[in-house]
Amino acid sequence: MVAIAAQPYAYPLPAASQIALVIIDMQRDFLEAAGFGESLGNDVSQLRAIVPTLQTLLAAFRERQLTVIHTRECHRADLADCPPAKRVRGNPRLRIGDRGPMGRILITGEPGNAIIPELAPLPEEWVLEKPGKGAFCRTDFETQLQQRQLTHLLLTGVTTEVCVQTTMREANDRGYECLLIEDATASYFPEFKQATLEMVRAQGGIVGWTATTADVLAAIARYPTATGVS
Repeated sequence: MVAIAAQPYAYPLPAASQIALVIIDMQRDFLEAAGFGESLGNDVSQLRAIVPTLQTLLAAFRERQLTVIHTRECHRADLADCPPAKRVRGNPRLRIGDRGPMGRILITGEPGNAIIPELAPLPEEWVLEKPGKGAFCRTDFETQLQQRQLTHLLLTGVTTEVCVQTTMREANDRGYECLLIEDATASYFPEFKQATLEMVRAQGGIVGWTATTADVLAAIARYPTATGVS
């Protein structure tokens, strides 16, 4: 059996067709200057640090033709799917729907809502648009996972304690086996990331597992590549 060396114990992998790499919200609005993340007063360089690691993971999953899922937090142009409580929260320079240097903030189709070029999805890869922090909120994510018979989700992306953790907890409640890749997720607040890692793997993995990119790559290397060579 293929397994990933992980905390709190080894994470067993099923058939290659049942696992997916989930890359959460690696959008220009969150990672680039003049986007929504910066308007909230954050240092976006904290998030950009994981881009090379994600590129390595993405290449390995693509080489083996394993499922890759990208998510993007976004709203309709009329904001009908954006609760007022979400839009008015806090005191940012720019609010959801406002026009910024990269177009309207967190609006689908706007330049700032695009996934960063370094991690751009391939045409055949699944891109899930979500109006909430979690991937299951008002989306068909669960239906699509079931139809594709995906059971094991390896989560990455930003931010660790918000959209990534919310998705992981939602998936755990629905019976999916979840692993958070430690060095492929990031937060504007490093201490929040560390706390999240410790929370999800506590109590025997009450929410799921954590592991490093190196350990994930070592395990999936046992799956054949697209050319049939492992």
